[in-house]
Formats: sequence, structure tokens, C-alpha cells
Amino acid sequence: MLVSKRVRRLLQLVPGKKRFGVYRFLPFFFLLGGAMEWFMINVRIGKETFYDVYRRKRSERQYEARMEKNE
Repeated sequence: MLVSKRVRRLLQLVPGKKRFGVYRFLPFFFLLGGAMEWFMINVRIGKETFYDVYRRKRSERQYEARMEKNE
């Protein structure tokens, strides 16, 4: 219960409640999305980024589809 009171109090501190309502939090989500995108592009875990894995998997699926089509 103590945590939810703290969260509620923190949310009340965000300005624009009367004018924007719930939409006042939208800039935070844009920033969070941008930060997540930057992380997926630039941060390497092991030797690969998220997009390296995505491109490899996509090309593997395309190759498998071509092989099945040729059979």
C-alpha cells in the first residue's frame, strides 16, 4: 500500500493534469520508446545487437521459404 501511495503522489507531480489529463504522460512514453530503440540499435550483447539477430533470422526464413518452394 505504501508503494502505491508513493506512485500516486509522484504521478500527481506531473504538470498538465487539468489541460491534458492522461495524455500528459505521452512525452515520457516517446522518450522511453526512443531510448529503447537506441538501445536495440547500439548496444551489443555478446557480439550482436537486436537488429543483427533480426536480420539474420529474416534471411534464414526467406532462404527456407525459397528451398521449400523449389522442392
